[in-house]
Amino acid sequence: MSVKLPRRLSSKKKKPPKDNAQAEVLNKLGLEAFSTTPLDPPSMLDISTWTLKKQEPLEPKNLPYAFLQRLWLLSPDARSPMTTKCNVNNDNKLPEEMISGSGESQCAINPLDLVTAVFMSANTFLQQEITMRMMQCQFAVPLVLPDRDPEKPSHFLLWPLRGVVSQWRSHFPDRNREVHEGNLASTYMPMVSCVKLGRCGVSKSQVLNNVINGLGSPSETFLHRGMDGGQLPRRLSNGLVEIGWYLPTGDNARDIFPVPVVISNLRGDANTHEKILWFLCQTSSAVVVFCGDLREKEKLLLSSCKDMASKLILIDVSEMENNENRVVGFVNPTLEEDIGLPGGSVLQGGTLSAEELANRLCDILKDLLPDLKLVTLEGAAKLAEELGLNVDEGAVFKKAMATVEELLKGLDEGSAQFREKQLPLQGHLWSKLAEIEKEERKKKEINNQLQKEKKDILAELRSYKMTPAMKIFTNALFTTDKVERACFLSWMKLKLQLMQTEKPDSLQNLLTRLQGKKNDCMPNLSDELENGNNDDLGDSDSFCTESTFEEEQTEEQTRENNDMLNGSNELENGNNDDLGDSDSFCTESTFEEQTEEWTRENNDMLNGSNELQNGANGHRGDCDTCCSESTSEEEQTEEQPVNTELQVPEQQFETGQKLEHIVQSTHEVIDQRFYMASNEKEIQGKELIENNVGFEGSNSNPVYVGQNGHLKSGENGTLSSQHQDEPELTLAESDLTSSVQQTCQDVSFEHQVAPCSQPLEPSLGLEHFLREMSLIFELTHISPGSGSQNVLRLPSIATELLFYGIPLELMDGDASNIPIHWLSCVFAKLGHRLPQERSRTRVLTNLGVHNSMNAEVLSALFGVKFPEGRKRSTRGLYMVALCLPDELRKDMECDFLLLIDVEGLCSDNQRNTLIHDNEMATVATGLSDVLMHNISSHAGTEFETDFTVIASALLRIKECGSMPICQLLAQDEDISCLLQASQLKHVTDVLQTKTAKTTRCITCVKGPWNNMSLSEPVDLQYTKAVLKLKKNLFGALKKCAAKSEATGLPGIMSRLCTVWDAVRADSYSIELQNTDIALAFSLFCTEHSEIEDRFLEHIESWLVGASEKIFAPKANALDAAIQNNLLSELKDEARKEVKTEVDKLRSKVEASLKKDNYHKINPCKPVLMSHMDDLQERVTEEIIQKLDTVNESHCSSSQLTNFEIILEKEQESKLQALIKNSKSTKVLLQDTELEEEFDGMWSKILSNFDFRPSEKDDITTRVINILKKNLLSRGLRKHMKKVEDIHQNQPSTFYAYDEHFGYRSRLKHIEDNNRLQRLQAQQLACKIIEEYNQFVADKSSSHVDFTDSFITEQLENVEKALKEKSMEIRSAFEVDLKVYLCRAACQDFQKLHDCYAKDKELLTYITANKSVYLAEFVYQFRKRDQCQRAAQAFTSMVLKPTVLDYIYRPLGMSIVEEIRGKGQQYRSRRAFHHSLLEELIKEDSFESFLEYLHSYDNFSMRKIKETVDNHLSETTNLDILRQKRLGDIVGKIVAAVSETAEGTNGVLSDSKPLLERVCLTLERDSNVDVTRASLDGPLFSISTEWDRFITCLMELLAAMRLDLAQEFSQNVDITQLLQCLPIQPQDYLFNRLRGCDKHCPLCGAPCELEEMGHTVHEAVLHRPKGMWPNDSCSLPGISCPESMTEDNPDQSTDTHDMSVPCTHLHSLYPDWSISPEHPDSQMPSAYWR
Repeated sequence: MSVKLPRRLSSKKKKPPKDNAQAEVLNKLGLEAFSTTPLDPPSMLDISTWTLKKQEPLEPKNLPYAFLQRLWLLSPDARSPMTTKCNVNNDNKLPEEMISGSGESQCAINPLDLVTAVFMSANTFLQQEITMRMMQCQFAVPLVLPDRDPEKPSHFLLWPLRGVVSQWRSHFPDRNREVHEGNLASTYMPMVSCVKLGRCGVSKSQVLNNVINGLGSPSETFLHRGMDGGQLPRRLSNGLVEIGWYLPTGDNARDIFPVPVVISNLRGDANTHEKILWFLCQTSSAVVVFCGDLREKEKLLLSSCKDMASKLILIDVSEMENNENRVVGFVNPTLEEDIGLPGGSVLQGGTLSAEELANRLCDILKDLLPDLKLVTLEGAAKLAEELGLNVDEGAVFKKAMATVEELLKGLDEGSAQFREKQLPLQGHLWSKLAEIEKEERKKKEINNQLQKEKKDILAELRSYKMTPAMKIFTNALFTTDKVERACFLSWMKLKLQLMQTEKPDSLQNLLTRLQGKKNDCMPNLSDELENGNNDDLGDSDSFCTESTFEEEQTEEQTRENNDMLNGSNELENGNNDDLGDSDSFCTESTFEEQTEEWTRENNDMLNGSNELQNGANGHRGDCDTCCSESTSEEEQTEEQPVNTELQVPEQQFETGQKLEHIVQSTHEVIDQRFYMASNEKEIQGKELIENNVGFEGSNSNPVYVGQNGHLKSGENGTLSSQHQDEPELTLAESDLTSSVQQTCQDVSFEHQVAPCSQPLEPSLGLEHFLREMSLIFELTHISPGSGSQNVLRLPSIATELLFYGIPLELMDGDASNIPIHWLSCVFAKLGHRLPQERSRTRVLTNLGVHNSMNAEVLSALFGVKFPEGRKRSTRGLYMVALCLPDELRKDMECDFLLLIDVEGLCSDNQRNTLIHDNEMATVATGLSDVLMHNISSHAGTEFETDFTVIASALLRIKECGSMPICQLLAQDEDISCLLQASQLKHVTDVLQTKTAKTTRCITCVKGPWNNMSLSEPVDLQYTKAVLKLKKNLFGALKKCAAKSEATGLPGIMSRLCTVWDAVRADSYSIELQNTDIALAFSLFCTEHSEIEDRFLEHIESWLVGASEKIFAPKANALDAAIQNNLLSELKDEARKEVKTEVDKLRSKVEASLKKDNYHKINPCKPVLMSHMDDLQERVTEEIIQKLDTVNESHCSSSQLTNFEIILEKEQESKLQALIKNSKSTKVLLQDTELEEEFDGMWSKILSNFDFRPSEKDDITTRVINILKKNLLSRGLRKHMKKVEDIHQNQPSTFYAYDEHFGYRSRLKHIEDNNRLQRLQAQQLACKIIEEYNQFVADKSSSHVDFTDSFITEQLENVEKALKEKSMEIRSAFEVDLKVYLCRAACQDFQKLHDCYAKDKELLTYITANKSVYLAEFVYQFRKRDQCQRAAQAFTSMVLKPTVLDYIYRPLGMSIVEEIRGKGQQYRSRRAFHHSLLEELIKEDSFESFLEYLHSYDNFSMRKIKETVDNHLSETTNLDILRQKRLGDIVGKIVAAVSETAEGTNGVLSDSKPLLERVCLTLERDSNVDVTRASLDGPLFSISTEWDRFITCLMELLAAMRLDLAQEFSQNVDITQLLQCLPIQPQDYLFNRLRGCDKHCPLCGAPCELEEMGHTVHEAVLHRPKGMWPNDSCSLPGISCPESMTEDNPDQSTDTHDMSVPCTHLHSLYPDWSISPEHPDSQMPSAYWR
């Protein structure tokens, strides 16, 4: 249970730790609070038991709990310090936390500090649990733990190591198959301690990992710097000593050491932990020092170590670059001599890798092993205490241990004798009484003989007096110190376990004691050891021995033989009564002859054999004997070589040969008896008596029961096994009280045998004392008034133990009886301790046979401790109660979980035992809500027997009408185990009810409980498998809530009584001794499952066809009425189909029952017919449910399709409007604006959407139930009648009345007639109602269906408002206001529910995906807007310039041609010049004439410009031409875009290449120059839908054309037009008419020739000299004016002031043709000529 013991282990108040680095680390890990109240084992319930997945730590505070949870799951990464989230704030971080990790993980602490912190924060009991699990994971565990306060001494942890027990096989000559079992704390073995001095260049821990695990092993026993977090500085763990345990497997090729070795590892520099170093030197077999760069101080420390250590090995691992500063051996060759070490004690490792160094160290240790002393950790604790270390076993522990030692006095005589003397109530009287009561129930009539026997037994029981051992036991439980009681119980379990491990019931002891009577002169070579054996385990005075392994072997063998020679009488006296339930053996004549011969030869030595035989016969009872049936197996066994020699040291005397003969003869006898035991069937027990040889059944029987419940031979004996390759386990041998001097002895066996012939060895455990305690109390009802006050307190003690985790025995499996009165009182006390309203209980039972490790499985799942039947002959039902956490109570609808463990089931195949097994299995099954069938991987051939017991129990409970939900656990994935699980699954399939079918499954878990020793690794999938199994079990418990309501503890007790009464009366149709029915029923279920599978396949095929019919109508054509009719038809068809097929199955079942092989199961016919009815009902329900699901899926998908169609339509419309608005306003919309637009559209769609009408669901009923629960929780039951007012009509307004206020309150306000307080109450009510109305409005607008939380929230709002407003008001006001609000809610929310109930899932889906739709809306807008902007840019930046260029480029030349066509003067230069002169004459303007003379070009340009302007102002062809060109170019652009768009669709990741293709196509086909420079930018490198882009582009192109056409149709601005023309008309005309630009050298007249490239210039009309200013005229024709020379730079200066005849001008100006006037010319003189 989660009720925890006080966590402090002593009454002294612990001081808080000082403010230091240790406290800082503990604070970071969240462990500072556990300094005074440490974690205890019950804490693990919250940490591990209820978790269904591995929790990843998010911060350092989560690491300790993650470590413990992973460790309980035996996860290899348990010590990982990685966290998945880093703190942003670095202010409070430790220095090492600042080191960043990779990815999202980070190391928060050194993993060794994590382990140390958890051990510091746990009490010693939890430390023991942690240690055992760490050893299972092959992790090193702390031996010496630093204190929280660094100034205080460290702690030596002995108690946690006491719980670590394992097995191994050592390497001895001819004895490699011997299995040893020992306890880590008390087993003698070599201990190698490793320390570090100075700075080392190699990881010491990494080297030790290679030593202890071998090279290449994935196991990391010791944490090292190469692991996650290992490089971080250690802040807690410096001074920590860890130990790892190496255990050999017996495989020479695999084992590193031939014997177990403990390796300890001191963390930190030994120089700073001298006390720990001295301790290790004195306690260790060898000390290995990893030396770095040593100084003189370290050298002196080494010298002191040499004086204290038995063996000192130095390893030089200093860094090579610092060789010049080294002091170790190789730099200082005399170091070995200075320290006094023998040669070769220093190993140079500076140049070696960790692997090479490990190999060298292993070789050294192997060589030293024979010379190393053997030590125990118990002995080391003595020295630790002397050196000032705090040993954890303080006064409380010593007191508890002393009490246990006193309690167990006399146990050395044998467990059977101890139980007979100290626990007599568990003897034959209790069993006989149970048998008599069962007989009475069965006969149902008074039997005088039975009554007399019962009376005699009761009379004898009334004479019982509490034995000394039980007085001590009960007094220890009555102590008020809970910690002392916990120590007592823990040590008692450990002590009994150690005694179980150490029992010396070997064949050697038997033979040696027998021979001792003949050889009195045999010297006692082990007196000293025997004296030591008498010492208590906890009080050992010695912790080490100087003997070597070879000496140990010799002394061990001598000791065993000597014990045999001197112990015959002890054996006879102490072991006569132990045969109990054991099988007897019978052999044929060979066996009898050998026995008689052996008896004759050794008559003197065997003079006590008759006594031993008589003792055995006296307790044989109904035991079965075995004889051989299989000759083939007999021959096979005989052919196997058997080593029948007992190894005797050569130092022994001449009688050794005689002893050897005895040993050989006895071995032959034992071997043959082993053979008979494994191959022969039932023979009456009397045959053994004739053999005159008795063997003790539990203490000296050489057949041992291993961990898996298999029988094993004694020393060198041989047994054939069904599973040769299974792990071979045994109970180790040692002297009964030799827990210090000889903890571990050898037990040799070679094979295992399935435990079908031999019962488990009787033994003693804590459960036997608790059973005796229950029987003592049970006597008070047999003999009323006989119980003392302490006896009557026993149920309270048992209840407290149950809270602590000690199991309560429900049924004594040995006697097959239940102490009903005792259990009734315990359950009553338990019920009184628990609140009545929180006592709902479920029962989970683990049902498996004796070798299924039931206790270990439940421990792995829930962390509880049950008696382990595999180690003792424990038989019975045991219960532990667990309190569920709050989060699971609601899911499972229960408050407590009772775990029931079945131990010892089918451990013996005798008839009486099988009946007891059936009774025990039936009771366990009948109590269960969930039944976990635990299928062992070592079931072997006895599975048939085991299976029938379990199947019979299920059939009996099914007959009663109740059936638990079954879960199947397979412990292996081999074919045998899975077949067994499958067979049991077929049975449960038939028996399970339909509500349990969904949780039935098989889970495979390969647990560590199958491992022989701690040296075997845990399966890598174990963690995941355990979590899966636990999840399945919790799922089954949740299903129980739907199956039935959880009962309280009285209900559990009533169920137990009912089942037990039925079992005792054997009132079931399947009798307890009948196993044939269950086996036949199993075979029938297996055969029937195949037929049922075919039936289900047929129904599934039919369902596929029906689904196709449902999905046939399309979404847009779906008619609700037609669809409902179709669904109804299909449901009717489904019912008929299932009924028809099940009727066929019934017929087959009835036919099968008539067959010979199945006629036995006719009593099960009602069960089978019930299964058929259940199958028909279940399959019909499932297929109708599937049809509803398919139909609803189709309707919902259709509704969703319709909704999305509407949404897409509305979205498209909204997007177009927004794009249009964005294009017109050129404003970029923000996401918030788009979200507002979408919300408006979304609300409009939901409001108008046609949701399917709902089936009527009355909200009022739900509201009333919620209100009732609320009033009950508030203690307002008296107002419950007002709840019915909800059905009445709602008043318009809520009013506060005087009745809402108490009498005293009204007296206070009598002056104003309570007006003021009524007003305050009314205002408060109005405020609450207003908030409610707003709540309703919000929910209605949010489009969600009604949930119960709506009402709960409003009721809580009322309570909160009343609490905040302190008013003297009665509860009636609160109730009336709540009723008013709930009445309004019924009306308001009914409407909301009616709208959305049918399409609730649809509404939930679209509401949940609203953000997705919104994101798509925003995305589409952004893409379209981007597409629009890119198209607009392309149009404006590329297309429009191209269009304008295409229009205006030829327009200038068109204007020129029109002007030249209209006027002749513009066709030639001469005509143009002539026209200018004519205009001058017409104008008759001096200024124009002057301009003509002085600026001819400007004058010409002005006249041309005027002509062009006049032409443009008068013409109409210009508009026509531009419109035509516009149409042409737009058509060409459209053609180019269309050509590019062919074969292109969908979304383009980059639109730029296609736009470039449009430009190239346009240039190629239209002879247009397109400017593509603007395409180089990022604007056009966008992903877009090409079709949408084309649409945008065409729209913009059309708009551009319309704009240009409109612009062309308007009045022309000539200046603006001319600026648009690439070719200016006036410039073209001017350049065409200006000629060569040469002037006459005499008069300046322009050349008028039009031919291009002429060399001789000519002017038709020359100018007279008088036309030039500032010069007088000469006579024409005589001379040229002087000014002509000056003004005309072309003429020669030689003519200056010369008179030249005109006929001579050609010689002066050869490039001008100036001809004189012809005398005959009739034309007037041209100007001056």
